[in-house]
Amino acid sequence: MIELKSAEEIDRMAVAGQFVGELLTELREVAAVGVNLMDLEHHARRRIKERGAESCYWDYTPSFGRGPFRNVLCLSVNDAVLHGLPHHYALRDGDLLSIDMAVGIDGWVADSALSVIIGTPTPDDLKLIEATEVALEAGIDAARPGNQLGDISAAIGGVARRYGYRVNGEFGGHGIGRTMHEAPHVPNDGRAGRGMKLKPGLTVAIEPWFCRSTDKIKFDDDGWTIRSADGSRTAHSEHTVAITDAGPRVLTSRPGHGTRPGNRSGQAAARS
Repeated sequence: MIELKSAEEIDRMAVAGQFVGELLTELREVAAVGVNLMDLEHHARRRIKERGAESCYWDYTPSFGRGPFRNVLCLSVNDAVLHGLPHHYALRDGDLLSIDMAVGIDGWVADSALSVIIGTPTPDDLKLIEATEVALEAGIDAARPGNQLGDISAAIGGVARRYGYRVNGEFGGHGIGRTMHEAPHVPNDGRAGRGMKLKPGLTVAIEPWFCRSTDKIKFDDDGWTIRSADGSRTAHSEHTVAITDAGPRVLTSRPGHGTRPGNRSGQAAARS
């Protein structure tokens, strides 16, 4: 069942979204060469507790995981792209880190992710991150009343192909509101003009993620961490978005970064 939210309810989701955006901005700045992934995890736990928020990941127990997750961040490094289980690992120069988090405040949830390069970037990694950010912008722009769900998916998939990447269809975006995962599923590729009609009040997490040279994935033995099947680098970007009469409203914007969530330095040179 798809629940359309009122303007007041969207405003309440935006409170959670603002916190998520601010905390991701903090974590992006904290992440550096030598920082342990568990330092990021404990920083987030402390901030979530101070805010009186609740992590949507702590008790997360999907069919594919060995749950509950019992952490508040998904931290995915290099060839890991989704559901990276925090563990003791000191970040190294050139690592590509994706940070994903979702929290609830007063019964309303927001979900967002970004990818950053630790230390020295390479053009290939900058291009990969940029592709997910541009795809996210395109998906958000398509999230307008009167469009259809396939328009969001087609916009994301079109960007992936322009950058030379293939799209995995197993994991994508999703509805969000009172819980982290609601209907509908939002694929990262599809056909424009197909699927449900988008109406004001629909709230979705749009989250393109790409692997550099494959669309196949594999799971770690921890039952959670998803990696590219060929070991190539990966990137992930995500925002929670409300469809309104005035157009898409990004609920998880980050201070000073608009809808573009990642480390933008040097990205212009990496465009296809």
